[in-house]
Amino acid sequence: MPVPKQKKGRAKTHSRRSTNMKINAAAQSTCPRCGAVKLPHHVCPNCGFYKDREVIVVE
Repeated sequence: MPVPKQKKGRAKTHSRRSTNMKINAAAQSTCPRCGAVKLPHHVCPNCGFYKDREVIVVE
């Protein structure tokens, strides 16, 4: 079987792998009650509501 003549360098390996290691930004949605930006399917940190009911009390 063919064998590479020389070992590939660390920079070459890391530059090849870095393309697949990128992290995407988390999705964002707006709260229908207060309009604040929040994560989808999570309680709104601004008003404390989730699916038209108050889950946490926010002052």
